Amino acid sequence: MATCYITDVHKILATLGEGTFGKVVKVKDMDMDRVMALKIIKNVEKYREAAKLEINALEKIAEKDPEGRNLCVKMLDWFDYRGHMCLAFEMLGLSVFDFLKDNNYQPYPLEAVRHIAYQMCYSVKFLHDNKLTHTDLKPENILFVDSDFEIMYKLGWAQPCDVWSIGCIVFELYLGITLFQTHDNREHLAMMERILGPIPYRMARKTKTKYFYHGKLDWDEKSSAGRYVRENCKPLHRYQTSDDEDHRNLFDLVSRMLEYEPGTRISLAEALRHPFFDKIPTSQQLGDFRAAGDEARERSHSLSR
Repeated sequence: MATCYITDVHKILATLGEGTFGKVVKVKDMDMDRVMALKIIKNVEKYREAAKLEINALEKIAEKDPEGRNLCVKMLDWFDYRGHMCLAFEMLGLSVFDFLKDNNYQPYPLEAVRHIAYQMCYSVKFLHDNKLTHTDLKPENILFVDSDFEIMYKLGWAQPCDVWSIGCIVFELYLGITLFQTHDNREHLAMMERILGPIPYRMARKTKTKYFYHGKLDWDEKSSAGRYVRENCKPLHRYQTSDDEDHRNLFDLVSRMLEYEPGTRISLAEALRHPFFDKIPTSQQLGDFRAAGDEARERSHSLSR
């Protein structure tokens, strides 16, 4: 079979994934003698424009964090090849979703959930501090550095939407199931109310969607869909598999991340100081939060004496 090259120097080794935007392939840069993940965007104007915005964001990230201390994926290069925007990235390992799938959706151990959640909060806080919002956080977009799984991960609207996404991801890692398993908007809202309680009247009145009537969700609980939601969803804390302090802390953090009101939802800076992360070893704490955690523990210790 003939060797396939996308350019004179980029030898295609394998296809890593495909989507509506294009595909990602594993390539070897023959000039630099290095293996990379190359994201090849379809030659469609809206995808080209989206790719340019992504490149701008990635260049800003590289400028603010040239050494990659904030766990964001590193773009090595980009170029336009016959109308296809091509973005080259460092080669990473499996996504946390693929690892979950390969293990028959067995949940992650709580300690792994703790580390993944901590590093997600740390990394996305860096984006928020630099006025960037991810908007597409999901297990498929969080990658192990390599397949030996040293719990180091990479991540790629208004910033509170990212916090909500992280809350959903933490839940999925803990139980191995998706929190809101539906693609129907009205059913999704019904699941939210079943799991998190009623959507606040102020928000329901303010929305321009067709799903609410006089400030309440327009939903028939006696329909087949209504029965499905009632039988397959339950209040958030009833998903807790143990009453140990670690599990209670995890669910307290998730519930704060899933506050309906964006203004009262926990920030990532606050999340990083949540008791759930107190057991992160000092050697594995990141940035300013290492010192902050030590100070908090010292204050707690002095008060108890």
